[in-house]
Amino acid sequence: MIDLYFWTTPNGYKISFLLEELGLDYEVIAVDLGKRDQFEPEFLKVNPNNKIPAILDHEGPEGSPYRLFESGAIMIYLAEKVGRLLPSEPAKRHEVLQWLMFQMAGVGPMFGQALHFRHGAGEEYARERYDKEATRLFGVMEQALEGREHFAGAYSIADIAIFPWVRLARSLDIQLDGYPNLKGWYERIVARPAVKRGLAVLGPGWEEVPLEAKERLFTRKEAPPLAA
Repeated sequence: MIDLYFWTTPNGYKISFLLEELGLDYEVIAVDLGKRDQFEPEFLKVNPNNKIPAILDHEGPEGSPYRLFESGAIMIYLAEKVGRLLPSEPAKRHEVLQWLMFQMAGVGPMFGQALHFRHGAGEEYARERYDKEATRLFGVMEQALEGREHFAGAYSIADIAIFPWVRLARSLDIQLDGYPNLKGWYERIVARPAVKRGLAVLGPGWEEVPLEAKERLFTRKEAPPLAA
């Protein structure tokens, strides 16, 4: 059994989608970011960096409980645990990893900043900077999918990592109709039964973060002091 410390963000969905695809037993522990649950002492024992997602695998390496945070590390760990969605053959493995790193180093940070400055902060320069970078990354993904159904050829953790961020296109005022390869890829991923289950892990109505929660997340606040 795996405990998934989760909230309805793209990084949270990366792990719920993957757990569903792999058919692993897991229990969701909601960490409400709007209520600042991520700063609670019990959660900081799992991830001292106060970010979701995180997992506790009760049957980790050598059968011992194993805690892990950072979504990319979790995805590699789970894929290797089951032996699926991350090829063992070196060339194919590294192609998957390159697109996973593309999401972690480019898509996630840049889309996140674009959303922050578009919906929270008011600096025009910052909004324009990150909007342009988000648009550029959509173009990179469109080109990468020319003539192929998935980013690394076969469906993999790279697709799972990128998908929840592409779901934010409308929030970024980006229309997928302008990216036909990416739109076709998106429609194939969203139709997968495991992805549908992964979107609903908190129950009906939780497929999207409620508007008031989004507003709290994008409001500038001082973080509580670090736990001793």
